[in-house]
Amino acid sequence: MHKILVVDDELNMRLVLGAMLKKEGYDVASAADGLAALKILKEDDFVAVVTDLKMPNMDGMGLLEQVMRDYPSTPVIIITAHGSIATAVDALKKGAFDFITKPFEQEELKNIIAKATSTKTLSKNDILLCPEETDRYGIMGCSGRMLDIYETIKQVAPKTTTVLITGETGTGKELIANAIHRNSPRRNNPFVKINCAAISENLVESELFGYERGAFTGAVVRKPGRFELAHKGTLFLDEVGELPKDVQVKLLQVIQEQEFERVGGLRTVKVDVRLVTATNRNLLQDVREGRFREDLFYRLNVFPLHLPPLRERTEDILPLTEFFLGKFNKKLEKNIREIDSRVEELFLSYDWPGNIRELENLMERLVLMSKEDRIGIEDIPRELKSALEASTVLPYQDAQQKPLKDFMKTHLEELEKQMILRTLEECGGNVTRAAQQIGISRKGLQLKMIKYDLRK
Repeated sequence: MHKILVVDDELNMRLVLGAMLKKEGYDVASAADGLAALKILKEDDFVAVVTDLKMPNMDGMGLLEQVMRDYPSTPVIIITAHGSIATAVDALKKGAFDFITKPFEQEELKNIIAKATSTKTLSKNDILLCPEETDRYGIMGCSGRMLDIYETIKQVAPKTTTVLITGETGTGKELIANAIHRNSPRRNNPFVKINCAAISENLVESELFGYERGAFTGAVVRKPGRFELAHKGTLFLDEVGELPKDVQVKLLQVIQEQEFERVGGLRTVKVDVRLVTATNRNLLQDVREGRFREDLFYRLNVFPLHLPPLRERTEDILPLTEFFLGKFNKKLEKNIREIDSRVEELFLSYDWPGNIRELENLMERLVLMSKEDRIGIEDIPRELKSALEASTVLPYQDAQQKPLKDFMKTHLEELEKQMILRTLEECGGNVTRAAQQIGISRKGLQLKMIKYDLRK
């Protein structure tokens, strides 16, 4: 059951919202101010926070800033009085998912919350790391493929070039978009994101371009769209391949002219927006089959950046596993210290069709279920073990011949071991300098030294 946190200093409002949301099937917790809300957020995982703007102790804006810092994938919906529209717009620029004005229609709030929960679910595809946890744009990975991506970010971030990020679900496309923004001259301006797959077709246009008061039933105030909110900053359109054809036409026009009209409006709004888009679809194939406009595709594909799936960057699997072990030890208050080498071998051989998200979810389950201070092969659930083992078996061309994957894995590991040995010798055994020369973290190199028994 999805959990919603309602924050309001008025008891009646908390009761009304709680009753309405419970009727919709949500599990509801409530708090009277921002400080109380933060304590509750530490204890459980919520798909959305609905908060009043003006409250004692810590107001809605203060709560928003804390949630954006500590729980960046949790949508925050602001409730405000009519006189505070400007403040609500400022909240959107600071990362709020949406706002709603008092008095509000229950249906409008239900729709916003439903959209927020969809966004929360979809955003779990991405791994968000704090800057202090890694020095490469907040991204975990030391494989050659990832080093190439870091170099690509370094090249493209300072420009205003439109970027199209492609890759399977769960590879971290939003994280790359965020890294491009944070390393650009626009870093101090808004980074506005919208998941095109999480919005119904009839609402996409108003979400992107905003609407005027009275444009349609329920439009009681003028509302700016994501383009307007991203002025002087970066707009990230995730799952851009899901845009309806009529919206694709208007998007093409905005990219070309940097101006548009709100839904129901006549006044032209001019914007300065850097556009970054992402998709897990083959857009070129969609163009051939008539589902996506060819002219828009070439406008978006100025600078293509492809993220490799986890199975193509196996060097990152064990560092990611260690990171998630630490993360869920802290979250679930456990103290698991190691992972059985047989489990690691299974992880290295698995294809990970769900990519980093699948690894993250599995590690959370293993940490939660483990009864000892280590994760052993016996801790892997039977159905998952069967899936993992099945994916590692390739058909034999000859009964005596090893599978190609095993053959490649063995030889790649030997090459890696020899490279580490040679680099350590060149650096006189200094692990820190060797790690810098190889291009991985000191901790990552130590892990590989343990794996290959090179600590002597």
